[in-house]
Amino acid sequence: MIGNNVSHSKRRTKREFAPNLQSKRFWLEEENRFVSLKVSCAGMRTINKNGLAAVLKASKAKGLLNLV
Repeated sequence: MIGNNVSHSKRRTKREFAPNLQSKRFWLEEENRFVSLKVSCAGMRTINKNGLAAVLKASKAKGLLNLV
């Protein structure tokens, strides 16, 4: 997303709002292994709320996962 920095004198300069991405390892109980994901902090909250398996299943259905 793009917006403006606004100084005290109301001068506007362009800036970019970047997502807060973090590299995080999650334990996947069904496969008995760790999974490394690059997720936003909001994504981490969703995983904590719904569980990793449910979030991975929903993400795969939406086509959001890049499986290598």
